[in-house]
Amino acid sequence: MDYSGPLTKIDLSMGYNHAPDAPELRGAGGYLERRKGMYTSALFDGKRYIHMGVDIWGEAGASVYAFDDGRIWGFRDNANVLDYGPTIVTEHIFIGKRLFALYGHLCRTSLDNLYVGQTIKKGEPIAKLGTRDENGGWIPHLHFQLSVHEPREPDMPGVVSEEELSDALMIYPDPRIVLGPIYL
Repeated sequence: MDYSGPLTKIDLSMGYNHAPDAPELRGAGGYLERRKGMYTSALFDGKRYIHMGVDIWGEAGASVYAFDDGRIWGFRDNANVLDYGPTIVTEHIFIGKRLFALYGHLCRTSLDNLYVGQTIKKGEPIAKLGTRDENGGWIPHLHFQLSVHEPREPDMPGVVSEEELSDALMIYPDPRIVLGPIYL
């Protein structure tokens, strides 16, 4: 997404408005944020609420760009309520190591014409943000998450429980290692 310099930090630790008429958000934030009460779908088992990615809010249809050279590892529509909706996972060699990136809450047309192994270049548009109707029911934003382990499928747990946190920290590094100080 287009941004220059750090964005306003959005803190969702005190809640989130799921209402269809909730105001749009602009800014970024979220890595390791504890968001109790926000993840109300059965997907989260009532105990997963520690956010393992960075969220960047923008308008539906805004372009999403590859953070680095790599390839399309996988993609699918995670179409459950409060899930990612259309999702792309890319693979990169970053500082000499394999790194996987998840781009979630995209528009469905972002998955058109993709293929596994497709080469992507740093700064290339690879997707667009989805509307609430297609992105799992969320205010339009990008969920960006990294993994040092190869995923089993085009998905990653965007939130974990307190019990899972120490293991998750070893697998899902802070996305600001590749994005820079997107929020302060």
